Amino acid sequence: MNENQKPHNRLLAAIPKSEFKLLSGKMESVPLVFGEPIYAAGEAIKQIYFPESGIISLLSEVDKDSTLEVGIVGSEGLTGVSVFLGVGTSPNRAVVQGAGTARTMSPRSFLAACRSSEKLSQTVRRFIHSLLTQISQSAVCNRYHLIDDRLSRWLLMTHDRMRSDEFEITQDFLSNMLGVRREAVNKAAGDLQRRGLISYKRGHLTVIYRAGLEAAACPCYKLIRQQYDSA
Repeated sequence: MNENQKPHNRLLAAIPKSEFKLLSGKMESVPLVFGEPIYAAGEAIKQIYFPESGIISLLSEVDKDSTLEVGIVGSEGLTGVSVFLGVGTSPNRAVVQGAGTARTMSPRSFLAACRSSEKLSQTVRRFIHSLLTQISQSAVCNRYHLIDDRLSRWLLMTHDRMRSDEFEITQDFLSNMLGVRREAVNKAAGDLQRRGLISYKRGHLTVIYRAGLEAAACPCYKLIRQQYDSA
């Protein structure tokens, strides 16, 4: 890893260059492979992930066959925040939902870095606040808003983090993410496609008209985006 290369992760980019130079020697660059599990619920967190591109989805398990997405993390933050809060296990299942790359480090090195850098600790705290906002607002959204609105919100959040108009997404995951049957997912995606907002075929989705998606999304997107921008 080139320790002089500026990190693409916003959280790491926020700390002074001298501190990042010391930190980078304890980090490893790894690929984020679509569909790859990062943590299992209740599992010990062995690595902290700082995505530089791609997305890691946080899933809450209803039972062994059902999950619901409660949050997503991209280049604005990190996974494994429980470690910062003094808990060594993950409360959620974490899976790569958008291919990319990440820098990783051990929990021990991460905590040592947080103790020695007030700027890093402050930035992590701000990210945790934005993640809690995302999780709580998503819970409200899933309870009160229509499927088309919720799907538009999720697509915009994914679009923000992937920095690409095209990404992979399976019907099964969309079903888990929205907490509805696949038939409802097909209908919602079909509605957005007929309106010319997206193109969706065989697990490949393309955002065609972002402004239209923003108009179609529920107000939750703007609230979550405000915290995303300030993280």
